[in-house]
Amino acid sequence: MELSSKKKLHALSLAEKIQVLELLDESKMSQSEVARRFRVSQPQISRICKNKEKLLADWCSGTANRERKRKRESKYSGIDEALLCWYHIARAKAWDVTGPMLLHKAKELADIMGQDFVPSIGWLVRWKRRNNVGFGARHVLAPPFPPEPPPPGPTSPAQPPLSLKDFSPEDVFGCAEVPLLYRAVPGTVGACERIQVLLCANSRGTEKRRAWVSGLRAAPRCFFGVSSEALPASYHADLGVPWSEWLAQFDGDMGQQGRQVALLLAARVVEGLAGPPGLCHVRLLPLSATSTTPSLPTSVVRAFKAHYRHRLLGKLAVVQNERAGTSLAEAAAGITVLDALHMAAVAWAKVPPQLIVRSFIQEGLAPGRTPLSLDKASEMPPVPGGLSLEEFSRFVDLEGEEAVSGVCKEEIGPEDEEGGGEDGFAPLPTKADALRALGTLRRWLECNGTSPELFEKFYACEEEVERICCL
Repeated sequence: MELSSKKKLHALSLAEKIQVLELLDESKMSQSEVARRFRVSQPQISRICKNKEKLLADWCSGTANRERKRKRESKYSGIDEALLCWYHIARAKAWDVTGPMLLHKAKELADIMGQDFVPSIGWLVRWKRRNNVGFGARHVLAPPFPPEPPPPGPTSPAQPPLSLKDFSPEDVFGCAEVPLLYRAVPGTVGACERIQVLLCANSRGTEKRRAWVSGLRAAPRCFFGVSSEALPASYHADLGVPWSEWLAQFDGDMGQQGRQVALLLAARVVEGLAGPPGLCHVRLLPLSATSTTPSLPTSVVRAFKAHYRHRLLGKLAVVQNERAGTSLAEAAAGITVLDALHMAAVAWAKVPPQLIVRSFIQEGLAPGRTPLSLDKASEMPPVPGGLSLEEFSRFVDLEGEEAVSGVCKEEIGPEDEEGGGEDGFAPLPTKADALRALGTLRRWLECNGTSPELFEKFYACEEEVERICCL
């Protein structure tokens, strides 16, 4: 006796289910007619209609595997979603995410959520398939720098050299190397403790490039445990600017914006380059070797140093209030290169655009008339208490008083005074420490009559810290 063959079940993929919904919405076909076209049963079409909103949400998310036929929910859906969120953040930051990195992060998230879960290779493969990670067309990140153009041919004598008139003021940039005695105090000139800060801004003051700091140490102790992406300024372990690397990064950034810009540069810097930098979007405009005009106005550099010195004295005053009898020099010994990076970033941000505009025009680095400034006093920080205007002015120009050379001494920070942890380093703060510190700071603000405006800034900081703690 011949057995009757059982009808084979035909499952539809996510893409086919979306086609079913489109047919039902755009035509007058019945569910039975659509079922015959896709060779499935009418109840299966009915279930697709009931799950319409969920199917459309999966389709529009762009992360679901559109060829999947059944959606099997993971037992650890919370870990799945948290890992997917972290993955998207990592890809947005152009991190090179690997399988071992995903497994390690999944285990870390499971521990945070209090779940007894050990991710395996098989689980990771299923997770990637569920969330369309690493399958199908992948998002290819643009290269950080454009390919180098072919060597230029002989310059036509009929083609005039580029000048400032060929660029709009917004696309004319100037830069300067600023030597900085980062923990010097008034009345003294240290024989070392120098960093080099590279500043760059356009002639309208609307764009200030991220400060680039160079130092003598490849890995200062204060950088232990600090993510390079969290640094407020770029750091290079050599007391000199790596111009080729910096120019390539600048050129890449301008390429991503689709811009052609001019960069004023000292003749000695251009001559010191090993070869043609191969820039596509940044045109170098070398200043004359005999010119005394700097490529970034002197007043802009001086304003940066004034804001840095003002911030430094403020930090030292806090240390003196905490420890009675501490001298300025003793307080300054605790200032690290990491502190200097933060203070340099704040000082550069405080240089006002109106000062940059006026300085570029006054020194002939940009066309136009000098704009009127109704409040020039607001362009410079106030003179700190205990110093006269002349004393503060001398303190700002400290680097020009005598040549400074030598290697900086090892930094002495709070971790050294307390004995530190293993290998001489203080233990890194945990997420619990960060949340506790937020509570302490809010309590201190509450007890000292803080304004609502400052609380708004605190709330923004609190939300960001809590978000990072949940990653």
